[in-house]
Amino acid sequence: MWRCIAVGVMGLVLVSCAGTFSVQQKAGNERYVVGYLFQGDSLVNPDSIDLGDLTHLMYAFANIKDDTIAEGFRNDAENFRILNGEKSKYPNLKILISVGGWGWSGAFSDMCLTEESRETFIRSAVGFIEKNGLDGIDIDWEYPGLPGAGNVHRPEDKQNFTSLLAELRIALDELGARTGKHYLITAAAGAFKKYLENTEMAEDMKYLDFINLMTYDFSSPGGDSVAGHNAPLFTNPKDPRHNSDDQAVQDFVAAGVPPSRIVLGVPFYGHVWQVDTSSFNGPYERGGPPQGRLYVSYGDLVENLINKNGFVRYWDSTSCVPYLLNRQSGTFISYDDVESLSDKCDYIKAHELKGVMFWSFKSDYRSVLLRTLHARLK
Repeated sequence: MWRCIAVGVMGLVLVSCAGTFSVQQKAGNERYVVGYLFQGDSLVNPDSIDLGDLTHLMYAFANIKDDTIAEGFRNDAENFRILNGEKSKYPNLKILISVGGWGWSGAFSDMCLTEESRETFIRSAVGFIEKNGLDGIDIDWEYPGLPGAGNVHRPEDKQNFTSLLAELRIALDELGARTGKHYLITAAAGAFKKYLENTEMAEDMKYLDFINLMTYDFSSPGGDSVAGHNAPLFTNPKDPRHNSDDQAVQDFVAAGVPPSRIVLGVPFYGHVWQVDTSSFNGPYERGGPPQGRLYVSYGDLVENLINKNGFVRYWDSTSCVPYLLNRQSGTFISYDDVESLSDKCDYIKAHELKGVMFWSFKSDYRSVLLRTLHARLK
């Protein structure tokens, strides 16, 4: 039975939330499963991470200090040694250092401002990659030309971002000529139109191996007045901003990004809203931040909330994602689960995207979500 039908990115395929598609995956087209690992100051326990279900691990985050790449946490070097030690078991696994993130993007604009400052960063990044035995770098600038978390930003960030990628590509190719391997450059890209307005994505793709499209946080209890979905696959007509994974993919393809270089982001967490259940009839109605936490991991959802303690799971057949509602407490939670991630993986295959990315390992429940992604794509 078809629960929701949508025309695909190119108008070529019909998509069903039941998981049946009319387009066959091309033979030999490897799908990527990309995971962000945020360890903070703790040591990696490789037995707690299903590295065999990944193609790429993004180690988050390195910082930028005095125009150079800098270790973010005290055990980073040891963690790289531990992770590289696992490559005998998983020789195809690629490990990249992700630079920046929401909290550490404040130095990008200054670093990119001149050819000299970019050269300083690139020299340090190449040395960092070589020293730690890494396979490349992920540029997580949030965001060129935009304030993000109150960051310095300039109109010329648009061209300077492209220059950074172009010059970094030259330097890593020179390193590759010495070592006999290809070093990856990727970017975590904001899934909204202003990001595209402040970047040159068609030009940037000449230097990027792929982009990790951050298709989540579309609605946030900290900044929106309606309780919307964290990461809807398709646009709900009630959404005043018309956000969805599908819309973001369409926008990036229109901006010149090949579908085969797009890795679709999914969240392993949910957002929590306070709503008035006497008048609340579902997503995209009035809501605000709750008294407590704004964020909940999938592990916490499974253990304590899904169809437990007054929370009832519902399914939005338009957006193809679940949500929880507790009518007693007036709590609405938007999240992803096995069903919605399975639909997103089928969307990836139908539209011939490169793969899936998730944030992050620690929010999973016994690797249930990661294993779902691996099984559906690999």
